Formats: sequence, structure tokens, C-alpha cells
Amino acid sequence: MKTLNYRVVLFAFALIFGVVFSIPSLTQSDEGKKITLGLDLQGGLHMLLGVKTDEAIKSHVKSLAASLKYILDDEEIIFDELKIDEESVKFELLDEEDVAKVTQIVKKELKGVVLTQNNLNFVMSVTAEEKLRTQKNAISQAVDTIRNRLDQFGLAEPTVAKQGEDKILVEVPGIKTPQDEQRIRELIARAAHLQMMAVDEDRAMRVMTMSPNEAKSFGDVILPDIATSEKHLVREIPILDGSMLTDASVGFDQNNQPVINFVLNGQGGKIFGDFSGKSVGKRMAVVLDNKVYSAPVIRERIGGGRGQISGNFTVAEAHDLAIALRSGALLAPVFVMEKRSVGPSLGADSIKSSSLALMLGFILVVIFMVFYYGMAGVIADIALIGNLFLILAVMSLFGATLTLPGMAGIVLTVGMAVDANVIISERIRELLHSGMSIGKSIEKGYANAFTAIWDANVTTLIAAVVLYAYGTGPIKGFALTMSIGILASMLTAILGTHGIYQWILPKIDPKRLKFWFGIKA
Repeated sequence: MKTLNYRVVLFAFALIFGVVFSIPSLTQSDEGKKITLGLDLQGGLHMLLGVKTDEAIKSHVKSLAASLKYILDDEEIIFDELKIDEESVKFELLDEEDVAKVTQIVKKELKGVVLTQNNLNFVMSVTAEEKLRTQKNAISQAVDTIRNRLDQFGLAEPTVAKQGEDKILVEVPGIKTPQDEQRIRELIARAAHLQMMAVDEDRAMRVMTMSPNEAKSFGDVILPDIATSEKHLVREIPILDGSMLTDASVGFDQNNQPVINFVLNGQGGKIFGDFSGKSVGKRMAVVLDNKVYSAPVIRERIGGGRGQISGNFTVAEAHDLAIALRSGALLAPVFVMEKRSVGPSLGADSIKSSSLALMLGFILVVIFMVFYYGMAGVIADIALIGNLFLILAVMSLFGATLTLPGMAGIVLTVGMAVDANVIISERIRELLHSGMSIGKSIEKGYANAFTAIWDANVTTLIAAVVLYAYGTGPIKGFALTMSIGILASMLTAILGTHGIYQWILPKIDPKRLKFWFGIKA
């Protein structure tokens, strides 16, 4: 008996691997990794978001003002209070000798700004190019931030992609209850803009009678307290903001109430420490999304760059807030332009129709191959079965999402996977007709067919990779299953079937070529 060759052994391992790792997906078992169904198959939430890019410019100006204030304080340059006026920062120096130094500092430390001077009065504004860059960056950053938030939330394969110039498409599979939908919407839309702001102690007692315009004339803003009806008068330019935050996690205070513990980077820690050291006995407000969560009195210098946010959270609220803070603040607010829920009944119908198409296509291909190529067709069908199991196994291992176009890709792969064996079988037939022996016909048939099969698969694979790289949601699903199917067919349809032929070669009767290859001897 002919001993097993390495090709058969590899094919056998591939088949066993495919069957074993496909079982959780096929049986929908709770154990093991399995394929995740996409929005169109299991239902979920579909949203189209708009981005208020103009707000990103205002946030950028406020961040520049905070940086400028820290630099001037650090350089011990005396100036009148910085004030933000729309998209510019105004301030006045008190010493003429500092003019050249300030001009040099702004030019060196702050990019994308223009500094205009009138005696000792300065106006720092953002350039047109910087405004455009900030707006574009706000959209790209929103896509990355929302995707990061949904990933940390533990959702399976959400789709977050830029659509058009200033819109974002979000698709979240598996969201079925109104409560889950509400949490996702809040998580996505939350700006998570953390700021440390100094309380204006000199005018704090007048806050209840002060108008927003009057507060602004002093360089202040009036912000509400998250827990009470109290209002706080704080300096408009923050001490530092959430861009310096490196981590946020849920903890519990001495009363066992959930709080958010956060950590600042080196620069943020230094600014925080310097300010708290100079402001002992004064209050500092912890502000999140323009709401004051706490305004404690600073008792001593706070080093280490660590802080805490408390606000009567539930555990779920604290968890979602920590995710939002870790993933970063949105540079510009987002709003829902379109929302719809996709029901699971649509997914069930889609799965049923696609499964029927897949099974019908598979059965017809199997019957055709056996009828037209005899035992050679049976061998090709074995390779086809192995190919399908490998696709499911690889997708299961990587936790890939199966969409309706993805199922279409599998159906198409059924035809493509057997195509290689059609070419090989035809080459073998031609060589047998010319009078060549069975062994030589098989070897030369594979050699002659390999180039054509390789070229066709590689070009298709390149197209699939490009579709995956630049496509969105459904297109990615189609490209993914196509790519896996092509790679699997190279293993099963070429390597695997070649090994089977070599293994059974001694059993092939030259007088029964009709049975073996579908041709008359």
C-alpha cells in the first residue's frame, strides 16, 4: 500500500482543524470562539452622526490659551488676565521688556497661530490653515474615539467609518433593548471633556446674580453643579484639560460609592502640582462636559498627577464614563442625524435565504463535479468541503463578523474553490488523451495548471485586500470571506487533491478512466 505523503497529511490536519474550530459557530455553542453575526444578520443599531466642527476650533483656542498661560507663568512674565474672544486670545503685558520674549515664545512653542500687537496689547488667533486642519482632525479623531469607546465597551465588531466630508456611520450589532441602545448613544455622544478650572474666589459670592456676559468680561464662566442647583464661577481658561489624561478607572470612596480615578501624563502632573502648590486654601473645580462634579479646597500640593471625580454615579455610569475618559475627549460634539434599529427577524430571514442559497449552490456543484469528472470530481468535492470548514474555522478563531455580503462571498467561493480542480482535471484529461501514463499525466497536469491557478487567485486576492482596506462594513465582510476562501482553496484544491492522487495512484485502473476521470479509456 502506498504510504501517506506530506500533502495528504497536511490536508488531513487542515480538515480536522476546520471541523473542530467550526463546531462552536455551527452549533452556536457558548464554549469556544465563534463567528459574530453582523448588523444585517442579528439586528442592532444603525446611526448616522454629524460633527459640529466649528466647536472644535473653539476648544482648540481654549487649549492654546491654557498652554500660553502656563508658559507665561513658568517664565514669570507679568500679564493681565488672558481672555478668550470667539476664536482668539487677548492679553496685555505690564512690562515692555517682555514684548520680544513673548513674541519669541509664542513663535517657538505654539504652532498654527498668528500674534498681532498694539503696544502692550496682544491678540493671538488661529491661522486659516490651522482651522481647516483642526476641523478635519476633529472628524478623524471622532471616528477613532467612538470606535475605541465601543471596543472597550465590549461590543462585537462595531462599524465606525467616516461617511462623506463631515458625517460618521456607526453600526452596532446585537443591541436589542432600549436600555442598551440608550447607553450606547450616551457613550458615543459624550464629549468627555475633562478640565481642571480655578474658582474665581474674588467674585464667587456674586455668582447667583451675575449674568454670563458679565462673567465673561472678567474672564470667567458660570457652570452648574452636577449634584445640586448651585452655580460656580470659574476661570474660563482651564488649568489643564483631558488631553493630558493617560488613564481612568472605576474605584470606590470611603462611603463605598463609585468614583473615577484618573492619571495625568508628566506635563499634566507638573502643571497640576505647580498650581495646587501655589493655590493652597483656594478651590479648584473638576469640570466634565461643562458641569462641575466637585470643587474641593486645596489643602496641600497635589503631586503624582492623580485625581478623582465623584458625582453620585451608579456603577454602570462610572464604568461608561471611565471608558469615555480613557478613549479621549471628542474635539467636536457629535449629534444623531439618522437612527434606526434593525430587527433580528430581518436577520433570521437573511440567514435562512443565504443558507439556502449556499446549500443549493454547494449541492449543485458537488453533483456536477461527480457527474462530469467521476472520481476526480469526488476528490474535488472533498477539497471543497475542507475549504468551507477552513473558512468557518479561521473566521471563528479571529472572531470575525459575518455579514450578508460575507455570506455572498462564501457562496461565490464555492464556485471559485472548485474552479482550480476543473482546470487541473481538464489538463489531466488532455494528457491522458495524448497517451501519457496516469502518473505522469497527474504530475504534469498539476504543473501545467499551477501557473494559471496561481495568477487567477493572486489577482483576485489583491482585489479583495484593496476592498477590505478601503471598504466599509458590508464590503469588508465580502472581502474578508473572499480572501480566506482563496487562501484556503490554494491549500485544499491544489496541495490537498494532489496528495490524494499520489496516495491512491496505485489503485487507479488504466482500463477504468471513465470511472476515475470521466473519459473513455
